Amino acid sequence: MTGATQATPPIGATVVIDRDALDDLLAGISGQGYQVVGPTLHDGAIVYRDVRSAADLPIGWGDEQDGGRYRLRRREDEAVFGYAVGPHSWKQFLHPPRLRLWRAQRGENGEGLEFIEDSTEVPRYAFFGVRSCELHAIAIQDRVFMPGANPDRSYAARREDVLLVAVNCGEPSGTCFCSSMGTGPKASSGYDLALTEVLEDGNHRFVVEVGTERGAVVLAAVPYRLAEDVDERDAAEVTAGAVAKMGRQMPEVDLRALLYSNYEHPRWDDVAERCLTCGNCTMVCPTCFCTSVEDTADLAGEEAERWRRWESCFSLSFTHVTGGQARQSPRSRYRQWMTHKLATWIDQFGTSGCVGCGRCITWCPVGIDITEEVSAILSNPAPVEEAP
Repeated sequence: MTGATQATPPIGATVVIDRDALDDLLAGISGQGYQVVGPTLHDGAIVYRDVRSAADLPIGWGDEQDGGRYRLRRREDEAVFGYAVGPHSWKQFLHPPRLRLWRAQRGENGEGLEFIEDSTEVPRYAFFGVRSCELHAIAIQDRVFMPGANPDRSYAARREDVLLVAVNCGEPSGTCFCSSMGTGPKASSGYDLALTEVLEDGNHRFVVEVGTERGAVVLAAVPYRLAEDVDERDAAEVTAGAVAKMGRQMPEVDLRALLYSNYEHPRWDDVAERCLTCGNCTMVCPTCFCTSVEDTADLAGEEAERWRRWESCFSLSFTHVTGGQARQSPRSRYRQWMTHKLATWIDQFGTSGCVGCGRCITWCPVGIDITEEVSAILSNPAPVEEAP
């Protein structure tokens, strides 16, 4: 790269790196002691796994998504990030699907219990290729797991030193609606580095925004040049194009007020006839955090363990109490999920629980669409009662 430098750029700087410099960037991140996780091709989908070089990335691959449909497709170019989000979210690394909480064994002579400390080392992750909607999802889970003086210790330990390399979106899917949720497609905060892939005029390059000192230190190991006006203009056109190609749109209304005033709307019966209550939407959602706890013991009764695992509010057993299940019908369980996601979450955490990634639509076997359900309620809402 002509005029390239390797001095540490200042926070807030915008620079440009060549496509061939991705390996230098990945090596620079690994050289700081991070385990790099990023998008890879696996089992017919783009998922997040360990990345050691640019060759591991889904170069030249895109995807097609719609309600209940996901297919990979070959692109006509060599775009590195020419796809939308897949079934995996970064949640699995910060809030693992299965986590041992403690382990115990009988003491000597069968007396008492001895608790054994789990010595598993927490990885020092670098997330590479994080979309803006996913940055918002991580920030939402931070509010859930790390408030006040008593954070979730496992989440806090994993989250503490994560390096976030964002990628501004240029290829939304048919189910994306982040622009109408205010969460994308361009990352505005929460990243160490933010890349925008530009393929204009055969000049394959990345416009990189430096968000933190950690990001600047990593970038110092990569040949770069300061961005010019044309680079910043090309990068802006990428994200503007993504807004224009957004596949879905959430209605611009007060969702909280709409759902609070429509608990008995007939649309809940309609969606209940289609919903399988499989919980796919909650498993792929980057913000859902419900869990259950299970205890196990060996056959000899000498050792026992307690595990936490992901659970879903669509599961009949999830709301089991002494008197039975609190939400016995699919209608009540879907209503709970959607109302929590778009309304009561705001009361709990000060923000919506939806980031517009569209995963719940793509990975629903029957293609139930949260934006369509809101639109249906909006088209025939219950009258809003005025406060006395």
